[in-house]
Amino acid sequence: MNYKFMRLLVFFDLPMLTDKDRREYARFHKYLIRNGFIMMQKSVYSKLVINNVTSLGVKQRLRNNLPREGIVELLEITENQFARIEYLVGEEQQITIDSTDRLIEV
Repeated sequence: MNYKFMRLLVFFDLPMLTDKDRREYARFHKYLIRNGFIMMQKSVYSKLVINNVTSLGVKQRLRNNLPREGIVELLEITENQFARIEYLVGEEQQITIDSTDRLIEV
């Protein structure tokens, strides 16, 4: 099988005005973590996927778990493009795992 690793990046800005908003934020955050997304910044998460077929499944499940309000954006890039991130201020986070050890194929 030929692997074409892709990286899914989720960017979001959710309202945090009411208790209901905060619960919705927490639910979405927990969904991302439980499904293998890694926090890069407070509202930026990434997930390594093995190919386009896996990517389609992850994207569909994400669409099924979106919050009711706010902005959620999704960007799919190749792993080679992701590897070219330049850190302009700060250092690379050590929590990012660049292996397929945690990769779950559905």
